[in-house]
This record gives sequence, structure tokens and C-alpha cells, in this order.
Amino acid sequence: MLSMDSTSSREGALALMLAERLKTEHNKVELMPVGEDTYNLMLTWDEPVVMMCTHLDTVPPYMAPVFEGDRVSGRGTCDAKGQIMALYGACLELERRGCKDFGLLLLASEETGSVGARWFSRTQKGCEWLIVGEPTDCMMASAAKGTKSFHLTFTGRACHSGYPQNGRSAIDGFLDFAEALRNHTFDNDTLLGETTWNIGNLMSGNPKNILSDRLQCDIYFRTTFVSDGIVEECLRNIIVNDRMLGDSVELQAFGGDCPGYFETFDDMASGPVAFGSDAPHLKDFRHKILCGPGSILVAHTPQEYVLLSEIERATELYVRMYDKIKNTL
Repeated sequence: MLSMDSTSSREGALALMLAERLKTEHNKVELMPVGEDTYNLMLTWDEPVVMMCTHLDTVPPYMAPVFEGDRVSGRGTCDAKGQIMALYGACLELERRGCKDFGLLLLASEETGSVGARWFSRTQKGCEWLIVGEPTDCMMASAAKGTKSFHLTFTGRACHSGYPQNGRSAIDGFLDFAEALRNHTFDNDTLLGETTWNIGNLMSGNPKNILSDRLQCDIYFRTTFVSDGIVEECLRNIIVNDRMLGDSVELQAFGGDCPGYFETFDDMASGPVAFGSDAPHLKDFRHKILCGPGSILVAHTPQEYVLLSEIERATELYVRMYDKIKNTL
């Protein structure tokens, strides 16, 4: 798996390979075309009560694997090909024990908007329990932050930079807005902590000797139970209350995920996480668990890695979770 470039939009080949490699005498394999040569892949052992799940795609750029004893580096090692290894290992153990009520769902395009998960929820049936594999250091997530995404366009009036009084810089408008947002304080959430945000895709094409007449950017929030419903109102208030911004700013809201709770077990380590996953978009599941090998602190970085021993530990945890779930039914 690690030798294949399955960065987002290229994960189709990985799905096709796994459809052949993960077939056993006892499971059913279904390839589900999602679009643009990408697929969801679902393996079922009869009618699932417990569905294990993670995603096929990785963030760019592709990085080839490096094996150093127990440590494996490279793109996807902890997000989320290590999860595929651990989840499938649990499925093989359950198959060996003769269990026949579980499945493995591998989804396309999680990193670019959970496209595969949304498609699955529109077209397929879920089941009682969902175990989602993401890098949590094998800790069960008790809750996860939500997300909210916005696009802003700042409009100015271009002029010669030697005579700035004859124009208005869109960059100055952006700086005023960003400073006001930095000075805004969201209430702290007792479980999920602070509300955070990041600016990306910042673009202004003006030459250095001309005032900018246009600047665009995206703002991405990690929201809490306290802030999720008020983030958009906060941004609009900043725009309205700043006399210099006024009609020179256009705000587009693209929504996102709401913060949510996950199932935990008393005898397994648990705690909140600040990242998103496919879990909120998989609607037709009554109970959801989020847990997996690897650290979120190295996911999406050039230093991404996972320990093979941690993958083995996660496999054992998934089997234990299955047993606990079965004992509750």
C-alpha cells in the first residue's frame, strides 16, 4: 500500500488493488464508484452489526516508505494506511474465530471533503456500530471539534504606490480584519478547549508598486460546542463594525462539521481530539467510535510515521472493542 501514490484523486488504483488482495473465502467485496476514477470499497462478513472504517486517500505530496526496524515512515503510514492494516488485521482475527456480523469500509476522498462518506450515506445502509480508524495514539476519542469554512474577498482601489492617498489597499483591509479576529476571544469549552482558526489560499496578484485592488483567502475554524453556532456571526460582526471594511468585503460560508461525542469504554484510555474525520458524514450508524494507531502530530507532515508494534496493538484493541460491543447486545 505504501508504495502506491494514493494522494487525493489518485486513490482509485489502491481501491482496485485492495479489492483483490483483501478477498477471503468468507467475505463479500463490493467496489462502489464514487466519481472521477475513485471508489469506496466495502468488505462484509454476512450482515454487519459492527462496521470498521477508514479512508483510502492521503494528503499530498506522496512520500515513499522507509522501513527502520519497528518504525515505518512515509505518506499514509499513520493517516490512514496504518489504520487499514490494523482494521483488516482485526477482521482476519474475527474471521478466524468464526464471527459473521462485521465489515470493513474504505472510503474515497476523506481529505478533500469526505466525498466517499457523503456518497455512502446517500446510497447505502449503515448498521448499529461504526469504528473509525484515525491517528489517536490508540486512544478512544471522547469528542471531536467541528469545522467551519469561509471564503473572503477584499476589494480595494488600485493606484500608484507612491501616491497611496489616491487608492485603497485590499491588503490593508485584510490586515484590519485579521487583527480584529485575532483580538476576538471565544469562550473556552470545558471539554474541547479553545476555538482555533487558520488562514489559507491567500492571494493578491498586485505588483509591489501598485496598491492591491483584490485579495482572497480562506479561513478554516476548528469549533467547539461553545463556538460552533456563532462563528459566522462573529465574522459578519467584525465586517459590519469596522467602518473601513464596509462593502469592501464579501464573505461566503461553506459550512462544515459540528463538534460531536463518541462512544468510549471505561477500561480504555480516552480523551478529546481537535481534528475532523468521515464520522460526522456517516449518518446511518447509531454508535460511533474513533480510535487508531499513530499520532495526529505527525500526520500531514514530512515526518509522518507509525510503529508496527502500534498497528498490532490497535488490531488487538479493535477486537476487544468488537467483543465489548457484542456483550452489550
